[in-house]
Amino acid sequence: MNPLVSTVHSKEERWGEEFSALRNICLGTGLNESLKWGQACYDLSGSNVVLIHGFKEYCALLFMKGALLQDCERVLIQQTKNVQAQRQIRFRSCEEVTRLTPVIRAYILEAIQIEQSGANVPMKTVAQFEMPEEFRQRLDEGPELARAFAALTPGRQKAYMLHFSSAKQSATRTARVKKNISRILKGLGLDDRDPSLPTSHS
Repeated sequence: MNPLVSTVHSKEERWGEEFSALRNICLGTGLNESLKWGQACYDLSGSNVVLIHGFKEYCALLFMKGALLQDCERVLIQQTKNVQAQRQIRFRSCEEVTRLTPVIRAYILEAIQIEQSGANVPMKTVAQFEMPEEFRQRLDEGPELARAFAALTPGRQKAYMLHFSSAKQSATRTARVKKNISRILKGLGLDDRDPSLPTSHS
């Protein structure tokens, strides 16, 4: 047991019992335990296989290549339509964890086999992502913006489209597009630092 994981789990107020049960199952499969992104993560020779995380309404096991699992029991959940590789099994009580323990263990072992095989989830190309209408309209209206967006790397293009499309309201999507137009025109990605802005000093 990784002491960092033990420390984090000891402070968990909502899902402490469930985390403990899920942790024991994961450790029983022989995977290495570490703390990544503030969560208990289980890897095979450095390749992440599954992690435990909690939310307000549920806690979950997140399979990094869950899209490749057979999911015979139909328990895997795709968090949003834009999530490509990862899949969750969600729990709302320790009783659910106990009841599904054989399934959880079988899915983890299958995930280990997938990792050992070297298989990867086929990822969508930029063209396969759904472009929000609010952004498409701005591209149609502004050739300069369209050229600048086309010149971005595929990764930067995907990040922008996911950021724009993740907003449920059209007004929010429109606001996000407007806010990032200048960044796109400068050739910057969503999280790139704008060199034209002054650097703060502590």
